Amino acid sequence: MQYTKLFALAAVFVSSTLAAPLDAEARACASTCGSVCYTSSAVSAARNAGYNLYSAGSTENSYPHVYHNYEGFDFPVSGTYYEFPILSSGKVYSGGSPGADRVVFNNNDQLAGVITHTGASGNNFVACT
Repeated sequence: MQYTKLFALAAVFVSSTLAAPLDAEARACASTCGSVCYTSSAVSAARNAGYNLYSAGSTENSYPHVYHNYEGFDFPVSGTYYEFPILSSGKVYSGGSPGADRVVFNNNDQLAGVITHTGASGNNFVACT
């Protein structure tokens, strides 16, 4: 009887230990804007939605639109750049208030970065970490 309990406890420990890295990875921040953590899947979903609208020649409440990079960010991809809202709710932007955060992508559907109005002066942006 004791061996059965010990085996059951060991099985629970092993399964929870093996699952922990996957859970941590699912919650990992690919980008943090202010105090908002965005997973890589949230960043990809926002970029995909923005690029799909761009490539269809369409917009949602004027997004995506050209991002002029007045702040002089050193993006890892070349542009013309476009900005599209990324929402802290986890939903993909479909109109209404865009919030403070944006994904920036180019006309080749490459992610340039994630930026935010949070912590910036005026209507400027700062980089998310």
